[in-house]
Amino acid sequence: MSRRFSILSGALAVVSLAAGQTRAPAAGKTPDGQPDLQGFWTNSTITPLERPKELAGKQFFTPAEAVEYQQRMARQTGEGPPGLQAGSSINDFWFERGKVAEGLRTSLIVDPPDGKIPYTPEGQKRLTARAQERRLHRSDGPEDRSLTERCIVWPVSGPPMMPTGYNSNYQIIQAPGYVVILVEMIHDARIIPLDGRPHVAAGIREWMGDSRGHWEGNTLVVDTTNFSPKFGFRGASENLHMTERFTRVDAENLRYEFTVDDPATFSKPWTAQIPMRRTQGPIYEYACAEGNYALGDILAGARAEEKKGSSR
Repeated sequence: MSRRFSILSGALAVVSLAAGQTRAPAAGKTPDGQPDLQGFWTNSTITPLERPKELAGKQFFTPAEAVEYQQRMARQTGEGPPGLQAGSSINDFWFERGKVAEGLRTSLIVDPPDGKIPYTPEGQKRLTARAQERRLHRSDGPEDRSLTERCIVWPVSGPPMMPTGYNSNYQIIQAPGYVVILVEMIHDARIIPLDGRPHVAAGIREWMGDSRGHWEGNTLVVDTTNFSPKFGFRGASENLHMTERFTRVDAENLRYEFTVDDPATFSKPWTAQIPMRRTQGPIYEYACAEGNYALGDILAGARAEEKKGSSR
């Protein structure tokens, strides 16, 4: 709790510092000369991370195929007026899924060209084992539920910043020596120093890793290591190394790219590109807190099911 408070306090300090700048920035630059990435952005898209099996060998949709794909995705979440639909999940009113990614790509992964995560045999085995462990012990205790359900961190809030079904919104704030990314999903704040300081000691592990940034021309490059072993993005080990790139394309678009490197899990580094579009703020509070009532109800239901089973 104290760490979360300190992170948010640091974010607010940077926000205040940025707000206190009185000199108007030059076109495309912040007052201290950084390329200006500031604003509210969304990365919502229905394009999946990996290319679906039925689209193997097809890197791009035709315009007609993209429309059909978007309609099919909408049908899968239920149709009809706003509200719950009998016999289906939440309907499309509640989702912010966006459209097919720019260029009509069929996967967010651009390298390797087949749009698939290049797992090593060991990595695939570990991923399968983790999934099986979750199925067998998914409700033994609160620590067996996902980090998302426990309201600790949404593993796709960053890094890497992956689109979700809703709340795929971010605010980027810049001040001398820092970039802050406010994440709407589970209200996280990433504070990224730009002063060249080294990563924290190898024994220190963080949910969202330890990020350090620098500029390469007009591109912000963020290097992240020191992930918690419980984070496990796509089955990765605690030695995961993430490199993100943020480039302002124009007034309305930001190009976001990330490269995943973990030889213990992947046969080679792989890269995905996700377009980010300007959206209207503000970033809203996501009312999710550790120890919420829903988690207790899940565990109570599991104990009731066990009791029912033992009495048969």
